[in-house]
Amino acid sequence: MNIRAGFKQILPAQPCVLCGSMSHDGLWCNSCDAALPYLNAPHCPVCALPTPAGEVCGHCLTHPPLFGSTTAIFGYAFPLDKLIQGMKYGDQLALAHAFAKKMLQRIDKSNFPDYVIAMPLHPAKLRERGFNQSLLLAATVARELKLKLLPNACRRVRNTPPQSALPWKERKKNVRNAFSCDRDLAGKRVALVDDVLTTGASLNALAEAVSKKGAIEISAWVVARTIRK
Repeated sequence: MNIRAGFKQILPAQPCVLCGSMSHDGLWCNSCDAALPYLNAPHCPVCALPTPAGEVCGHCLTHPPLFGSTTAIFGYAFPLDKLIQGMKYGDQLALAHAFAKKMLQRIDKSNFPDYVIAMPLHPAKLRERGFNQSLLLAATVARELKLKLLPNACRRVRNTPPQSALPWKERKKNVRNAFSCDRDLAGKRVALVDDVLTTGASLNALAEAVSKKGAIEISAWVVARTIRK
């Protein structure tokens, strides 16, 4: 450990993306990392919403989503929300690699899926943004875990308005039949990767598309989970 600490000190430092102080620990410093809203409290294993003892929440018991589990690293709150916005809208693509590294620490290594699929963007949105942040996350995770990434298995066939611009109750309708899957997934286990899970409408719609192609176990891997107050 002393050798590793010494090696870190001789590497070039860079300004922390949050506080600006020089950091040898990556894109953000240790102090800012400690202030990030890690999702460490007990939460529903299906949707990652807080529950008293980590039991399945009432909503997932009565209206279970098509994905059976969720791995989330953070709550979607300040200052993590600013980092995700910087990745998506500020072209700070190095953040995708940093988030994927955090995701690797939480993923259950005892139950790997057969395939990894990123939340797809509509071609028009992809041309506008120039990249798919969910695919960047999925590619790093799949490479590090030596899993099969399917970058073209699913398509977004409707260019829907951004979910963040809509009231929560309208989001399910907005993404209904928005995705199509072209890959035979019969008998396969699939992990769906996205940046933020809010209502779960987009992930559930994508899960519906892969389940129609035969996927038997679907999990969600996300950077952050929005926690409603």
